[in-house]
Amino acid sequence: MNHPGVTKISPHLLIVDDDREIRSLLSGFFTRHGFRVSTAEDGRSMRQVLGGSKIDLVVLDLMLPGEDGLSLCRQVRGDSRTPIIMLTAMGEEVDRILGLEMGADDYMPKPFSPRELLARVKAVLRRSGAAIEEDAAVAPPANLAFEGWRLNVARRQLHSPDDVLVQLSAGEFDLLVAFAEHPQRVLTRDQLLDLTRGRLAGPFDRSVDVQVSRLRRKIEPDPKDPSLIKTVRSGGYIFTPAVARA
Repeated sequence: MNHPGVTKISPHLLIVDDDREIRSLLSGFFTRHGFRVSTAEDGRSMRQVLGGSKIDLVVLDLMLPGEDGLSLCRQVRGDSRTPIIMLTAMGEEVDRILGLEMGADDYMPKPFSPRELLARVKAVLRRSGAAIEEDAAVAPPANLAFEGWRLNVARRQLHSPDDVLVQLSAGEFDLLVAFAEHPQRVLTRDQLLDLTRGRLAGPFDRSVDVQVSRLRRKIEPDPKDPSLIKTVRSGGYIFTPAVARA
């Protein structure tokens, strides 16, 4: 419900693609669905938009002239937690994996359906806390604690046992929440992808494994011999600590 005097600000997307037709198509499509949209054709114009506007999500093409999407993804992730959805060529699994390694939150292979991209954008924004106003108010999520670590789910923050704020991408945070909400239980890759992104894994989808690897590097005492997130052969993963809710 809209209240008099209260203005709901729509999420602001940045579409980065060197194809003018794709920029025009997506700009019109997302505008019709209630988003504010800016566009950029390369890294230079992308940085100009990011420097002058608050962007809620970047849709970033991998194949760009000059600086490619992987390099730009790394730059964005180094400066902010702004969610990123990578657009990749069909079948380029290596590029998709590299994009996730650089901190992208999801990817879409080209050619794609704008409606499917819209669903992915809404899902990532919902997880990052910048969703379009379409969900009813719900009770605030509980905070979660394990092995001295503290997850503030509402603020989407992770504090280490030394009380240091650890930077996580939206995808990494959602994965850790999924683990912490299902401790000491084997979760398959399909279950984890469904819990974090609302979809099933494809036959060659390694995105969960990449995010687990990134997460281990940030929370495990020894990422090469993980004790918190253990791999279950032919099964998936298990989050071993006891989890307390605050």
